[in-house]
Amino acid sequence: MLLIIIGFIVFIVGISLGRSNDDLRRFVGPTKIVGVIMIVIGVLTSCVVQVEAGQVGVKKLFGKVQTDVLTSGLNFINPLLEVEKLDVRTQNYTMSGVHDEGMKSGDDAIRVLTADGLEVTIDLSVLYHVVTTDAPKLLRETGVDYEDKIVRPITRTRIRDNAVYYDAVALYSTKRDEFQQRIFKTIEKDFASRGLFLEQLLVRNIALPESVKATIEQKINAEQDAQKMQFVLAKEKQEAERKRVEAQGIADYQRIISESLTDKQLQYESIKAQLALAQSANAKIIVMGKGSTPVILDTKDNK
Repeated sequence: MLLIIIGFIVFIVGISLGRSNDDLRRFVGPTKIVGVIMIVIGVLTSCVVQVEAGQVGVKKLFGKVQTDVLTSGLNFINPLLEVEKLDVRTQNYTMSGVHDEGMKSGDDAIRVLTADGLEVTIDLSVLYHVVTTDAPKLLRETGVDYEDKIVRPITRTRIRDNAVYYDAVALYSTKRDEFQQRIFKTIEKDFASRGLFLEQLLVRNIALPESVKATIEQKINAEQDAQKMQFVLAKEKQEAERKRVEAQGIADYQRIISESLTDKQLQYESIKAQLALAQSANAKIIVMGKGSTPVILDTKDNK
């Protein structure tokens, strides 16, 4: 469009030169030719628009947004149209408390109040893209700065609105997935009404107040100590049971032995022992008395 305007200006200058003195009239023809060439080139270049992959072109005619869009590739259009290109690929908007990690420099984490009145800090990433067919509506109603006008404020507001239904500890642990799904549904609806599609919502981190973290750590330590004590008690019970079984076994053994040893059995065992002594290589005299115990004399020569 700029080239066409410059060409018209050059052409008008050429016409004006024809009304001046004779010295400038000789430039009339070349000036007009240059102006016409610039107009032709400007018209040709304005009729062809290249849209890159992952983008769509939204047409505007004197500020009025057209409803149809241009897809990627070469497109032939009215040279009077102005084309605004929008990215329809997946975009990531991160709000984080870590310096320079999010879209805003510094601490950009979301601070919310929970149901128990505690302040919780949330790091979040929003994955979304522009809906191709809704690109003209987005440009007409919001403009190209839709991140600052839609993505950021709606996300932060919906997170604060839904965090009040959860306690801080539940939000940190057991209810985290439920909270993420809840805010996803509300943000998805708001985005859809504006021409954006919410792909995924990632709750990257939930930071609790230091007092709550200390309480949780104390609780975890107490639970670990309780589990350790239960293990020790179970081990002691097993050891006591082992000793009881061992003692019972010894008692049973002694009872069986005492019941099986009769006088005749003892006399038989005594005779066996005496016989073994008598058959020994050493010389001995065994005197058998009337009593139950024999007298054994060693007659081996002492040198």
